[in-house]
Amino acid sequence: MISVGIRELKQQTSELIRLVREKGSEIQITYHGEVVALLVPIKNSRVKDESKAWTSLDNLAAEIGARWPKGVSAAEAVAEGRQ
Repeated sequence: MISVGIRELKQQTSELIRLVREKGSEIQITYHGEVVALLVPIKNSRVKDESKAWTSLDNLAAEIGARWPKGVSAAEAVAEGRQ
């Protein structure tokens, strides 16, 4: 894995992005020698995984909605839970 400091990142941003995009490289970004960020490629399979996650959240919301008591707002439920 490539490791670059923030100054080098500023100076070579285009080249580093090209490495990530074309070669799939992962690049650690450091500040005073400590890793503070990771630059990684996004793969098409990740988009599919995100789509599945949103579908799961939609299904969960529908299930919660189906079991939610009538006439109780979310604010009321939270307030009751805090008591």
